[in-house]
Amino acid sequence: MKNNILFFTSFILLTGCSSRESLNDATGTFEAVETIVSSEASGIIKALTVAEGQILKKGENVGYVDSIQLHLRRKQLYAQIRAVLSKKPNVSKQLASIYQELDHARTEQQRVGRLLKADAATQKQYDDATSQVAILERKIEGQESSFTTTASSLTEETLPLQAQIEQLDDQLSKCRIINEVNGTVLVKYAEPFETTVPGKALYKIADLSELTLKAYITGSQISQVKINQTVKVLIDDKNGKYKEYTGTVEWVSNKAEFTPKTIQTKEERANLVYAIKIRVKNDGQLKIGMYGEVKL
Repeated sequence: MKNNILFFTSFILLTGCSSRESLNDATGTFEAVETIVSSEASGIIKALTVAEGQILKKGENVGYVDSIQLHLRRKQLYAQIRAVLSKKPNVSKQLASIYQELDHARTEQQRVGRLLKADAATQKQYDDATSQVAILERKIEGQESSFTTTASSLTEETLPLQAQIEQLDDQLSKCRIINEVNGTVLVKYAEPFETTVPGKALYKIADLSELTLKAYITGSQISQVKINQTVKVLIDDKNGKYKEYTGTVEWVSNKAEFTPKTIQTKEERANLVYAIKIRVKNDGQLKIGMYGEVKL
């Protein structure tokens, strides 16, 4: 009786192990696209409101770098522009007296013309009045041309200053630390009141709503796998059984490689395998680096 019980128990264990192993068509680890957010400005970090494990949205403002000197430089450039433009001539005021002279000369020309028709003035008097009108018109034309040239020259003087302001505006925008990825903060590298420079890492973030299982299959299995194929992904649960997920094959390597050392025995590492990536919706239990198995 005792021998029968031992045999029966052994049979169940062997059957369970055999069933469990049969599910393992491929094995790999979960990974995600990790983005390191770096500083784009130099200076003291005045605020950085991120914490490891915090969920951030794309476009969210999470801090800023000191920008006082940039603001002061911007104000200085605007003051310089105003100083240059203040030298622009006021055409209407500058030519007001000449326009009055022209109006008077035209009135005189008309008066002399009427007198000439009545034989009360000479042709020379009319010609002189007409000549005076023409002189004043040419004078106004010359003055307007000169003022336009001066105004254009002064405007061109401000163009380099405007370009410097645009550069400062770009630098000021980079002082704001904007999160560009929906995801969860994995690692925080910097703290407020530390000095930063362009390119210095501030934090690492990844979208954990979907993870990718990178697994390896043999040459005999590759014919069973295609892009967008639905497969079963299994992970160990707390009861020693499998928890099942639905995954979608999103990538299949086009070349063979030796089995990675981290997940196989020395003998199996000599085998050539093909890497595949399977996208899996994460319910919160999947973690980066966790092992998973695939049933094709």
